[in-house]
Amino acid sequence: MSLFQRLPQASNPKAFYTIGLNKTVLFIGLGNPGQEYIGTRHNIGFECIEAFAKKNDFPVWTNKKDLRCQLTQATIDGTRVLLIKPTTFMNLSGEAVLAVMQFYKIPASQVVVVHDELDINFGIIRTRIGGAAAGHNGIKSIMQHLGEDFGRVRIGIGPKIPDTIDSSDFVLAKFTSDEQKQLPPLTQEISAIISEYIFGDGQLLIESRNFII
Repeated sequence: MSLFQRLPQASNPKAFYTIGLNKTVLFIGLGNPGQEYIGTRHNIGFECIEAFAKKNDFPVWTNKKDLRCQLTQATIDGTRVLLIKPTTFMNLSGEAVLAVMQFYKIPASQVVVVHDELDINFGIIRTRIGGAAAGHNGIKSIMQHLGEDFGRVRIGIGPKIPDTIDSSDFVLAKFTSDEQKQLPPLTQEISAIISEYIFGDGQLLIESRNFII
């Protein structure tokens, strides 16, 4: 049995944007640059984007100082797929996202952000378009530059344990040893979601899809 179990989906999932041939789609993994942040809960967006790039044989990441990010790209099923990891630190992520969108002329409707979310328990992944930032400074920054009309893959990292710990300390802490063992199948599920967006008959779907331990 798979570690992550897909719950029943809504009967009428809503298509929220279309990716046709020769289009460009932008996936952003959120996190903080630097060795000290590797393996922290706040960097799960980086880790998932890196796993997708590796799985699909993307070229080596390139540091784009003018775009304030690390970037790699490839063409998949006729669609140019850009993956970025902002180098701005989390609170200024929107600056990198906007710079890339303007340079490559990508509309917000073809942007998907992969990020951690404290209000969702670990092992649960949800997709949506728009919505509140829920205290996530990276999402706040992106909303300030783009508005709300972009796709989101929200990866649960909660609940806080102990519940008295400061939220900023919790998200910047490393995953527990038990959680670390579960990260490979988690990143595989994220890669599957991204692939379904690209290959899904030219459409990205907004659905209530939970993956629970």
